Amino acid sequence: MAAAAVPGRARRGTPMYSQKELTSKKRDEFEDILEERRLSSDLRYAMKCYTPVIYKGLSPCKPNAIKTAVLQSEQVQYVIKQLAKEMGESPDIIQEEATEILDEMGHSMQLGAVRFFAFTLSKIFKQLFQRVCVNEEGMQRLQHAIQEHPVVLLPSHRSYVDFLMLSYLLYTYDLALPNGYAPIEFFLEGTRSRTAKTLTPKFGLLSIVMEPFFKREVFDTYLVPISISYERILEESLYAYELLGVPKPKESTSGLLKARRILSDNFGTIHIYVGQPVSLRTLASGRINLCPYNLVPRHLPQKPSEDIQEFVSDVAYKMELLQIENMVLSPWVLVAAVLLQNLPAMDFELLIEKTVWLKGLTQTFGGFIEWPDNLCAKKAVTSALALHSNIARLVNGHVVLNDKGEEDGAVGEIVFKRALAILMCGNYRNQLLNVFVRPSLVALALQMTRSFRKEEVYSCFSILRDVFSDEFIFFPGISLKDFEEGCFLLTKCDAIQTTQQEIYLTDKGSVIVSFLSAMFRPFVEGYQLIFRYLSKETREAFTEKQFVPGVRNFVFQLLEKGNTQCYEALSSDMQKNALAALVQMGAVKKKKMSNGFTYNVNSEAVNKILDVFDARIPVQKPVAARL
Repeated sequence: MAAAAVPGRARRGTPMYSQKELTSKKRDEFEDILEERRLSSDLRYAMKCYTPVIYKGLSPCKPNAIKTAVLQSEQVQYVIKQLAKEMGESPDIIQEEATEILDEMGHSMQLGAVRFFAFTLSKIFKQLFQRVCVNEEGMQRLQHAIQEHPVVLLPSHRSYVDFLMLSYLLYTYDLALPNGYAPIEFFLEGTRSRTAKTLTPKFGLLSIVMEPFFKREVFDTYLVPISISYERILEESLYAYELLGVPKPKESTSGLLKARRILSDNFGTIHIYVGQPVSLRTLASGRINLCPYNLVPRHLPQKPSEDIQEFVSDVAYKMELLQIENMVLSPWVLVAAVLLQNLPAMDFELLIEKTVWLKGLTQTFGGFIEWPDNLCAKKAVTSALALHSNIARLVNGHVVLNDKGEEDGAVGEIVFKRALAILMCGNYRNQLLNVFVRPSLVALALQMTRSFRKEEVYSCFSILRDVFSDEFIFFPGISLKDFEEGCFLLTKCDAIQTTQQEIYLTDKGSVIVSFLSAMFRPFVEGYQLIFRYLSKETREAFTEKQFVPGVRNFVFQLLEKGNTQCYEALSSDMQKNALAALVQMGAVKKKKMSNGFTYNVNSEAVNKILDVFDARIPVQKPVAARL
């Protein structure tokens, strides 16, 4: 499709996106680091000689020396004086507060404690997981990068296990644990994703770690995306309860005992893919002007220019897209995607057939699938069902969700339990959506517009991309490229054929487009319900704390009456994302108040967006997708 045919807003500077990234690439092989742990002593492992390499430009120093250097730095002293002046306090009082903060943030890095945790984690991980697989080549690249440049580790965040596993990994490979003179580590997403979809990035910490490069205090900084994939997530049921409004349990003795019971369960395999280190200097080359930083003393805080803010944003999105690219998909992810389109029950043999079909489509789209060695499709699906028997089970030749409430229970109880099972299953299907989102939005646009004209399909695609901008990760400002990628992948699997001005569905394509549209239908229908609630039920300003239970009750009542089957609209994650999208699109006004934010709905604008959905895809009960 020619760029001139459909205009798209371009991003300033050199783009960080390439069509070459759409082709399949060779990925590193995995090694199971628990295999050796099962064959040798954990005590010997913990007491091994631990002499991690560090950045060649630094010399190791004691934690107290690091704290003193930070506290006495020009930057911190400047901030202390400014705060003392603004608050009318003595600089000594502010300095005492800063010291307390540093003591809380700092580390002692006692080798004895490190060895104790290495021993303990080795015992726990062997009990919880069948395998912990790591790409050895990635670890070798990381070791080299740590010696040559300051390194920032950017892992994905799906579980509390993430930071424990990463520390365990670094110790295993004799690399320095994150501290004052070793790699910096933080989560771009800010918090754990409760839905297994990558959260939109937070820019604050990334901007801080990039600042020394902007100020030319370091020659370069390497950013290392790390993808941590779970075959089964420890917090899967906790997340589903949280999304349905049940508060997180408080820490207690009973909670500790329940946590100990987890050790008798099986959570499958973890895959950790350490990505190629990305040079910040290379990304910035020809893109940003660092001269303004030369005009201000380095210790003075400086608000980043618009160009710098845009650059930080682009880097954050690029890192998250690299994380997504190397996330490993298990057979259960495919099973969950097929099963959710064929509720309440699906023939076991048909499930196997469709899972194999989806495996091929996922690989065509560039998905990273780890299929169990030497296992036929039937055994792989059976193994996946056994691992996730708390979510689905095989009954009389059919696979069903564990979603049944008490037979004589209240309707509300039945709805809640069914929603719980669907959200838990959806958590795994969502891992597939990262791979499928662009071709699927093209498929949805084809169905919604009922047109073959490329310009009309692209227009609808752009609206869907904007509406779902907080659900999925899209690189800013390249809507046209995302559309081209979607068309490219659909053409690659022989679903569509394109000319300069038109898109045609092939005979084979109707099956693929129907499946892709059905996979994303919960989001389309869920947003319809949320928009309808906002346009009809809200007349005055409201807070997020009022909005979430309000829309949840609205959807719950529809489910109880049988007026919708979209259980995923009960998810607080979907509700908050829909509200955020409307704010970005100007249909809802967000206003900062002393006690938080309030929202005002522009009903006319919301109704216009709702019309785009309602006129083409009416809310309906789900029908089985026929492949």
